Amino acid sequence: MNQKAKFSMNIGLPSILLIFVVLCLVSFGILSLVSANSDRKLSQKVLARSANYYESCNQAEDMLAETNSTLLAAYLSSNDEAAYWNAIQNIPASYSFPISDLQNLQVTLTFLYPKTKEEAFFQIDSWKVVTTSDLEYDEQLHVIP
Repeated sequence: MNQKAKFSMNIGLPSILLIFVVLCLVSFGILSLVSANSDRKLSQKVLARSANYYESCNQAEDMLAETNSTLLAAYLSSNDEAAYWNAIQNIPASYSFPISDLQNLQVTLTFLYPKTKEEAFFQIDSWKVVTTSDLEYDEQLHVIP
């Protein structure tokens, strides 16, 4: 009759499980935040590089329009093909536009003598991005001792 009813709460295992789940959620949250931050930084670099590239392309297009008008003026003022070639001999056939510290947009042209003023005065031989200096790569292994 003197027996006490043993009622004990077994809270050890659920508490440990809850702590483990919370730690996992915090770890995954931090990893997601770090990943999103690095993706944002990479996206900003890509955006800046694309904007610089398209700005260089716009400069090249402006140069092509100016060259076309110069060639048209030379064509209209010359009497024959020899006079046309003499008139355009000082026009550069290669242009370079900066994209970044390491890269340039290089445009190379070939001038043509058209039969009529509606035909093309030049042909674009190359439109490419050229690296202007050597890149230095970090080849060290970063190992924590």
